[in-house]
Amino acid sequence: MRLEGGRESQNVEDRRGRGMGGRGRGRGGMVVGGGLGTVVLLVLALLFGVDPGVIMSGGGPMPQAPAPSAVERGAPPADDAGGRFASRVLAETEDVWNPIFQSLGRRYQEPVLVLYSGAVQSACGVAQAQVGPFYCPGDSKVYIDLDFMADLQRKVGASGDFAAAYIIAHEVGHHVQNQLGVLQRVEALKRQASQAEANSLQVRVELQADCLAGLWARRAHEARQILERGDIEEGLNAAAAVGDDRLQRQARGYVVPESFTHGSSAQRARWFRAGLESGRLESCDTFAPERL
Repeated sequence: MRLEGGRESQNVEDRRGRGMGGRGRGRGGMVVGGGLGTVVLLVLALLFGVDPGVIMSGGGPMPQAPAPSAVERGAPPADDAGGRFASRVLAETEDVWNPIFQSLGRRYQEPVLVLYSGAVQSACGVAQAQVGPFYCPGDSKVYIDLDFMADLQRKVGASGDFAAAYIIAHEVGHHVQNQLGVLQRVEALKRQASQAEANSLQVRVELQADCLAGLWARRAHEARQILERGDIEEGLNAAAAVGDDRLQRQARGYVVPESFTHGSSAQRARWFRAGLESGRLESCDTFAPERL
């Protein structure tokens, strides 16, 4: 990716090395899994030999915390290549989603990217790094342990800088869904649904976030030529690498389709490509088709 010299987002909160200092906004809420996210928690726990019971806890109200200081909020240090890469990717998402929301007559409220190490406290509860990157609607923040994400990318075979950017863009896609009211509507439907129906709805949420990540890549490249040879293949490979079928086969040796919550490898790659090829929101309506 061509991000050198690009703008860095100021919506970065660096909590690395500070334990689980609480910064929630006093609201509980669901965690939305992401590119390598929390709904495939059991599979990732099996892959990494971690007890899934200790990865995510809580979800109740969190104490109000003061706003991050200028030191905690802003560009990572100059020698922090991973942090600055994530900050530039976040800036690229801001530069794409702000004008899209403007065209809809709406204001895009930019999410905050929280960089942490080991474990983190969010408005959705306490999470261990093994949960993978995730988005919390309760505080509108994306949470990433960069070291664990890199390890996880190696583990599932989703290497490359654009693969990492896809993961961040997918989590930001969940924020876009939150801003547009998609997550709220889906949660209301899930409360009245069977487990199988709830899983199916979650698959549509995740595939839409994949499509929104593809849309972002298309728009950012058109505006600033950020993609290089091989980047699209990296993105498609990353989407496929975290398909439920592939992760379940890796962890268990067999696949249980009715338990899917993110979609198959083929579905994830197909919807990422749909956003990438069209660059239009209308192409990311994963709730309309009967078959995904």
